[in-house]
Amino acid sequence: MDRWKGRVALVTGASMGIGAAIAKSLVQHGLKVVGCARNVEQIETLAAECARSAFSGTLIPYKCDLSVEIEILSMFTWIKDQHKGVDVCINNAGLVHPEPLLSGKTSGWRDMMDVNVLALSVCTRETYQSMKERKVDDGHIININSICGHRVPNNAKGHFYSASKYAVTALTESLRQELREAKSHMRATSISPGLVETEIHYRSFRKNPEKAAAMCKSIKFLQTDDIANAVVYALSAPPHVQIDDIQMRPVEQLT
Repeated sequence: MDRWKGRVALVTGASMGIGAAIAKSLVQHGLKVVGCARNVEQIETLAAECARSAFSGTLIPYKCDLSVEIEILSMFTWIKDQHKGVDVCINNAGLVHPEPLLSGKTSGWRDMMDVNVLALSVCTRETYQSMKERKVDDGHIININSICGHRVPNNAKGHFYSASKYAVTALTESLRQELREAKSHMRATSISPGLVETEIHYRSFRKNPEKAAAMCKSIKFLQTDDIANAVVYALSAPPHVQIDDIQMRPVEQLT
């Protein structure tokens, strides 16, 4: 990870859960991390914690609604003006709405597409353009996907979410192919976790806390640090090594 020290990483959805764990880990490894989310108060708290811990990197909070393209573009302009550009992009932000195909709300579907697919694509494009403009040829784009991007869960409430994550699987491989065609040595990686102990998980079971409690007793969930460690593994691979996809889930998870 030494070659990444002092370089700029963008982590979307950095206010909590997986995104916060990734941002903290990258700061520990000496990167200058721009953590963005709609709610930056939690990122500001994490940034202060990182400063107190005297980590070699820094965490810079940035308020951005990823469902609004102009806000994403403004963020990249700000990063260019203040920090020259993005060398590592971690597309972590994601939404889960329990909206089945047969009865779901269009607004819920649109929200998931806007953040899980379109925002990820815009951040990917702008990161590539940032690196190309500065003649950076060793950058890395990592998409935090889901095991649901490889197999459809037997749960109607998660079907549209799964479709959005299948799109991430296709987009990551498409990015790899386009980078190869462009003769670029930038790398693209998809990280696909199974059940992770995060606020999103508990929120999804809020109407059925007994079920959530039972699942937590029967399965040792992945922790957010497990995903952060996978990000570090992908980043620390030798420049000639392409880590395409990391699928990871708890040992006890059935599907």
